[in-house]
Amino acid sequence: MSELTLTVMRLGFLAVLWLFVIVAVQVIRSDLFGTRVTQRTAGRREAQTRPPQQRQQAPAGQGRQQQNNSRARRGAPTKLVVSEGSLAGTTVALQGQTITLGRAHDSTIVLDDDYASSRHARIYPDRDGNWIVEDLGSTNGTYLDRNRLTTPTPIPLGAPIRIGKTVIELRK
Repeated sequence: MSELTLTVMRLGFLAVLWLFVIVAVQVIRSDLFGTRVTQRTAGRREAQTRPPQQRQQAPAGQGRQQQNNSRARRGAPTKLVVSEGSLAGTTVALQGQTITLGRAHDSTIVLDDDYASSRHARIYPDRDGNWIVEDLGSTNGTYLDRNRLTTPTPIPLGAPIRIGKTVIELRK
């Protein structure tokens, strides 16, 4: 083997070794400092302090339609409750919006759980007013009543949804 080939191989090995060290330091840093949590109240305050002219007005018939939907769905869940895990006791009001779960800082519920993916699962309403849970391709899976989810599945009231060590339930 020529001296040039041997030197190139040594430099290549040294570059791969440094790359490994840099990746290892980044992993250790993320484990030590965790995910960044952002405050979500700023957007709500801004909407409340906006003058009435800038707020969107609902059409006249829409208020009655929403009242009829709420009367028809008396047994429907109104909140999502974390019953086990580091966020136990946390409650999120169900207002027809999609709820994302995961380690990412922009998730609705940020899970500080080693078994949760950054974009782990989402919970959203369908057209009939039922709530659906969907696993977003997580590594460790999402479980509904001890069954691993493979497709979007309707959530019965009070059924436990398990993501790692965190358990979430829909309640009235």
